[in-house]
Amino acid sequence: MHPMLNIAIKAARRAGSVINRAALDRTQLEIRSKRANDFVTQVDKAAETAIIDIIRLAYPDHAILAEESGSLAGRSSSSRAEYRWVIDPLDGTTNFIHGFPHYCVSIAIQHRGATAHGVVYDPSKNELFTASRGRGAFLDDRRMRVSKCVQLKEALVGTGFPFQELSRLDLYFRQLEQVMRNSHGVRRAGAAALDLAYVAAGRIDAFWELGLSAWDMAAGALMIQEAGGLVGDLAGDSNYFESGNIAAATPKVFPQLLAALKT
Repeated sequence: MHPMLNIAIKAARRAGSVINRAALDRTQLEIRSKRANDFVTQVDKAAETAIIDIIRLAYPDHAILAEESGSLAGRSSSSRAEYRWVIDPLDGTTNFIHGFPHYCVSIAIQHRGATAHGVVYDPSKNELFTASRGRGAFLDDRRMRVSKCVQLKEALVGTGFPFQELSRLDLYFRQLEQVMRNSHGVRRAGAAALDLAYVAAGRIDAFWELGLSAWDMAAGALMIQEAGGLVGDLAGDSNYFESGNIAAATPKVFPQLLAALKT
């Protein structure tokens, strides 16, 4: 296993410990609204601090992009563009606040702009999803592969609501109608990073969402690719980090999903 992936796993598990301790008594949560329907707690911040501390100790020159802290330069500006860690300390904060056990820690490591390693850790189930470019994707110690689904009509499709971009609801509802009419079913669980890991693990056959951030997508997208799936924006191109719109599926289902989303 690559040393950087080891550090990412260590950091994800440390953040998971912070989250699990807080989950024992959610009445103590201090909840603040960042914007409409988007919340942050002291747990998000404590988990992010735990992750950054471990990264800084091992790789002080690396840059960091974290949901709560924003962009942080490394101590050496010459290496800032070489490596960047992309962190979501608690994806699915609303789920966590309500005790709905679908949330995760997501950490990706980018080398010269391309995602090289990814970790998604589900602390409530103690499931660890990992991937390294060219080396495959794993759930704990088992190799992950996307499902063998070849028809959208037989696919279970994950999604997320554009809760931060309510102006796009009309577009989203048209897409949702098409996917509902042409698939086996649609699920919205509320943590995009974990949903993408589920595509890689074959638990769902496809996924799409609008208006995501890099920390929502980076680790999970790599896992899907390493598990044999396809990832792109709504046109099927590789610009999902720029647009924030992502679609992912098994190789046969992917073009059918894109066709359904072109409403």
